[in-house]
This record gives sequence, structure tokens and C-alpha cells, in this order.
Amino acid sequence: MTDPTAPYDVLITGATVIDGTGAAPRRADIGVRDGRIAHVGAADPTATAGTVLDATGLTVTPGFIDLHSHADFSVLAMPDAEACLRQGVTTVVTGNCGLSPFPTAAGEEPAAVGPGTLAGAQWTDLDAFAAAVDAARPALNVAPLVGHGALRTAVTGAARTPAGPAELDAMRALLARAAEQGVFGMSTGLIYAPGSFATTDEIVALATEAARHGLLYATHMRDEGDRLVEAVEEAIGVAEASRVRLQISHLKAMGPANHGKVDTALALIDSAADRGLDVACDVYPYTASSTRLTSRLPDWAMDGGPSALVERLGDPETRERILTDLRPAVGRTFLPEGVVLAMLGPGRYSARIGDSIADIARDEGTEPAAAVLDVLAAHQGEVMIVNHAMAEQDVETVLRHGDAAVASDGWVLHAPGDGHPHPRNFGTFARVLARYVRERKVLELADAVRKMTSLPASRLPLPDRGTLAPGQIADLVVLDPAQVTDTATFADPWQYATGVRDVLVAGEFVLRSGATTDARPGRTLRR
Repeated sequence: MTDPTAPYDVLITGATVIDGTGAAPRRADIGVRDGRIAHVGAADPTATAGTVLDATGLTVTPGFIDLHSHADFSVLAMPDAEACLRQGVTTVVTGNCGLSPFPTAAGEEPAAVGPGTLAGAQWTDLDAFAAAVDAARPALNVAPLVGHGALRTAVTGAARTPAGPAELDAMRALLARAAEQGVFGMSTGLIYAPGSFATTDEIVALATEAARHGLLYATHMRDEGDRLVEAVEEAIGVAEASRVRLQISHLKAMGPANHGKVDTALALIDSAADRGLDVACDVYPYTASSTRLTSRLPDWAMDGGPSALVERLGDPETRERILTDLRPAVGRTFLPEGVVLAMLGPGRYSARIGDSIADIARDEGTEPAAAVLDVLAAHQGEVMIVNHAMAEQDVETVLRHGDAAVASDGWVLHAPGDGHPHPRNFGTFARVLARYVRERKVLELADAVRKMTSLPASRLPLPDRGTLAPGQIADLVVLDPAQVTDTATFADPWQYATGVRDVLVAGEFVLRSGATTDARPGRTLRR
């Protein structure tokens, strides 16, 4: 039994504590011992500690949990994760949008991974991926989901084909193996190939398997624009049929014609909860998304993957068919002036990073839809964009919802780097505290912290993280609520957030007095 009189490893004194539950801030000292919180309250005057940290005038919170990240494709190259630490993020949930670096077909060799690549290494299963992550000694924790797209690709490849009984059995077996190895859930990316090739029945079958193992089902829905409401209804229908716990990823409405539809989407979520379903959502605090440019195309064009798309673009008749299907979205959910090239490999348009599709179309004397296809063809179908098409009022509406967690949808973990990424990689959590708590007063500080800590922890679940209480893992953040600020902008994204002074992961300082340390106590978490 732990000796209550033993010295603390770390003693934080004079702090204003926001414990993550939504409770009002209170004055307390915090003692940390053996990687866990040992005491919260007035410290004994005789208490000793290896490190005493004076937090007078500052606020201490649980470490922030990023419920929607793609850091599994970057953490091996950027294990210091400074962009996350400077926002107070101590755990990232990966494998979202149907994308995960495992599983792969047996015998497939891992590919190289590094900052600036559009695709990451591939691993046979979670055990192999976790071994690689842990060997990289990350500064924060990684909580993995398994992607439906990875399951499907391992079984059917990149073909636009229905999954028959044998294929479904194979995907279920891979999902069960991932569950046994400790993933927290399964995700889908129904707007991306190959996830877009799946029928609702396929998703129900896999969600049923996920539910059997107690996993969370997180979905990038089939549509976030003209058919947003129908996509929410499909997601809820999957949950009703399978009884899986449902997380709707980065809820938004794309395009002016669809602004305001988040009200209906949230009403559907509330109604489902009233019927006994376990359903929630998450949101990032920006009016632009970031995604693959191919996600704007009809899914038949992606049959066989990016290389097959490039072949189709080389055939005039097929290219015209793609143009015909793409044109109706232009000006509705696809605003050419708001679609900005964020990342692409060497090629004809490499110098146009940061420019919009409207810029390129104007300069080349072509229509925007044709400019999209020209860019894709020149860069082998691998192009990332930032897409400005959302409304500030919708962002605030979703943020206010009681079951909406804050999440970044980011993957860049360190600055500077190549390309023109979305500022959410560097500013999501700081932006909520600065813009939506301090400036616009959309949220109270304690509730904003809850949406970054106990709420996402409860979705996985992570029972020993997300709250600041004795016995919990000592993932802690010391910040100044009056100063915390996101400095990354769409024009100049490579900027770290400010105002977070100290960050501890499992009781070790990874950020101390505003400077990163050499400590790398993070690891792969398993359910």
C-alpha cells in the first residue's frame, strides 16, 4: 500500500484546478507520485517533493485528449509531438476516417513514412504498429482505432466491388483480431475510397462485430453537404441495427446551401439518445476542412485507387464523364475560391501550394472542375486541400452541444515543415479556449475543458484519464487561460500555440516552463 506520507515526485502548488468534469474551478495543490495523481487539495505544510511547481495565478487541467487525429501516419517521424504538447494534448486517438496503418494483407512490406508524405507505413496488425510506436518513444499517448478502409483493402483491395459473405467474414475476423489486441474502436470514412464503396449492410455487419467486442464506432459520414441529414440518418440507423456506440466525426455542413443543417443533425442525435442509443459527435473550431482532393470526385472514378484514376484522366471520354459528375458540386459544396492546395508531391503544380483552384483555373483559362482534374493528373491523384465551405454559426452551434467533444482532425505534429497545412494541426485546443471561451463566450471554461478531457475519455473509454482526481494517471496541463492563444492561421499555419506553460504525461514533464524536455513517456494505449 502507498505510504501517504511519502514524498511526492511533483507537487504543484497554488493552482486553480479545473478537474475535467465540468465542475467550477477551485483552488488546490496537486501531488503526483509514481505517475499518478496522489493528492488534490490543500497540501500538508510538511509535504516534500522532488519537484515543486508554483502555479499561482495559473490553471491546471487534465491532459487534453484529441478524439479525432491522424497522428498514426506521422508519430513515427515526429514523436516529439510538439504541436500537440503546446496545446496541452497528451493523448491522440488515431485510426479515424476509415484510415489506419494496420491491418494489411499478409506479406505486404511496410512503406516509408515521414513528414510530407500523403500515406504512411503499413503494418500487419496492431501489435506490429504498437511496437513501432513504442520504439519511437513518443512524448504523448496514442489510442488506436482500426479503419474500415484498411480492413476492406486488406480483403478486397482497392476495387469498387460489393463485399460478399466470404469477404465480410474475413473483415470481421480482422476486426475481431484488432479488438483482441486492444483497439478502442472501428472507424469508417464513407466519403473516401474504398469506404465509399461499402453498402450500409456491410457497415452494419462490421458495426455488429464491433459492438460484440464493446468497441466504439466512429464515422466520417457518407456526406457532409447536400445529403448531410441523410448521412446522419444512415449513421444512426447503423447504430440502431448493431447496437454499437456511435461517434459522428467532425460534424459540419459544407456549402452555403447547407449551412444551418447542423441543427437538424443535432436534433437527430438527441432523438437517438432519447431512444437509448449511445451517440455523440466531435467538432473542430474552424470554418474550413482539410481532406484529399479526390474526395470531391464520384466514387466510381476511384475504383482501383489513385493509379487507376490517373489512367482514367488520361482517357478523354472518361475524363469528360468525371467532369460531368463533378460540375454540379462546383459552387455548392465545392467552392473553387475556397479550395486551397495544401500538400502535393513534385509535379507541375508544386509551386502553387497555398493557391486556390479558382486561382489555377483563372491563370490557365479553364473551368474549376477541369483545374481539379489537371492537378490530380499531374500529381498522381495524391493531393491534399484545405476547403473553406463552412459557417461560423454552425461551428458554434455544434460546439455548444453537450455531447460534442473537441477534436483536431490533424496529423502534423511538429513545425516547420513542407506544404500549407490546416492550422488545426497547431491551434485547435488553444483556439477553443481563446476564441470560443475568452472572446466569444460560446462556452464556459470548465465546460470547454470537459469537452477536451472527460468527454472524449468517456467515449473510448479511458477510465484512468480525463479527470483530475486521486488515482488518475498524471497527464496534466498548466496554462494561463487569459493568455492561451492559437497563433496558426490559414495564411501562415506553421505556428505553435502559446499560453500552455507545463505539460506532464504520466507524471513526467514533457513541456517545462514553456520549453520541451527530453522526456518521452508516451506509449500506445490499449483497451
